[in-house]
Amino acid sequence: MTYSRRVLTYAALAVALLVAFLVLLVNREPTRCYGNSRREAFSGRANGVILILCRNKELDGLRKTMPQFEFRFNHRYHYPYVFLNDEPFTEHFQTEVRKLTNSVVSFGTIPKEHWSIPDFVDKNLAEEKRNNMKRDGVMYGGSLSYQHMCRFNSGFFFLHPLLDGFEYYWRVEPYTDWMCDIEYDPFAFMKRNKKKYGFTVVLYENQDTIPTLWDTTKQFMREHKEVVNPDNTLHLVESADGSYNLCHYWSNFEIASLDMWRSPEYKKYFDYLDRKGGFFYERWGDAPVHSLFASMYLSIDELHHFEDIGYFHSPYYNCPANPALQLRCECDPTHKLNFASNHKCFQKFREMQYVKYKGQE
Repeated sequence: MTYSRRVLTYAALAVALLVAFLVLLVNREPTRCYGNSRREAFSGRANGVILILCRNKELDGLRKTMPQFEFRFNHRYHYPYVFLNDEPFTEHFQTEVRKLTNSVVSFGTIPKEHWSIPDFVDKNLAEEKRNNMKRDGVMYGGSLSYQHMCRFNSGFFFLHPLLDGFEYYWRVEPYTDWMCDIEYDPFAFMKRNKKKYGFTVVLYENQDTIPTLWDTTKQFMREHKEVVNPDNTLHLVESADGSYNLCHYWSNFEIASLDMWRSPEYKKYFDYLDRKGGFFYERWGDAPVHSLFASMYLSIDELHHFEDIGYFHSPYYNCPANPALQLRCECDPTHKLNFASNHKCFQKFREMQYVKYKGQE
């Protein structure tokens, strides 16, 4: 073989090897993991489920949200979906939703006892209170269905049979936007790092919706000291004078442990609140209820802010401010409604992290 022919042969072989390498590189499983190791990206799926509470009329919202969620994340991991509704889903709804994903999809109806006014609540008084809230302009204060939803998300969703056997859930809502590629598995991250509650946005609650929730919660903590973790995160929600500063995790996005809500401690707390009637005499939301329990029950090590998940739920969103994370996002971190890092409640969360980790040095 002549010299020139050998050179051409070696050059062709080098090109072939380079092409093969590039093909493998393009088609490989993602290994960049925010807060994870390379090995975790390949560790397989965790025991998680995507949970969506919605109605038949919100199909268009799912047509907007699910393709984004699949493209940004779930086409890599194929986690199952569970859809829940207080009325049966129509065949048309189920057929159309299944077109939006290759994952397993289950549809369930909420039991009547989980979506109705309990016997210990005075229905006439509850109606009077709703009318008063509607008159006073309290957001959703005049909506009985909204009260049912808040009570269900506070105390019952984790008991639905379709969630039996799952360890974690990711709450997703129709009409939300997903603006960053998620190239790792948040469920696996939660499992590996022993996290119990993950969030994107933390902000103030509307005081008019929860006038007695904090006093009721403080009374519960006095009566059930065994529930309060000595290493708690009540600093997030409690002001120096002992009042509630209204900070709470925005629960329309949650990646959390189902076992936490199934625990005897949370059952005590929810039952205590439920008996007070505040889900119907006021407009207690699941977001402050979840947040107050997480604050009394969890340490800072068990909480996680998913800074890298770009998420929009009108009117606020989470867009990473970190330039490195921005490379996989399509959002504006300087927008005034970006709650990734500029809200006072989030600053309190960071303070708790700083105090915790500074003390470990």
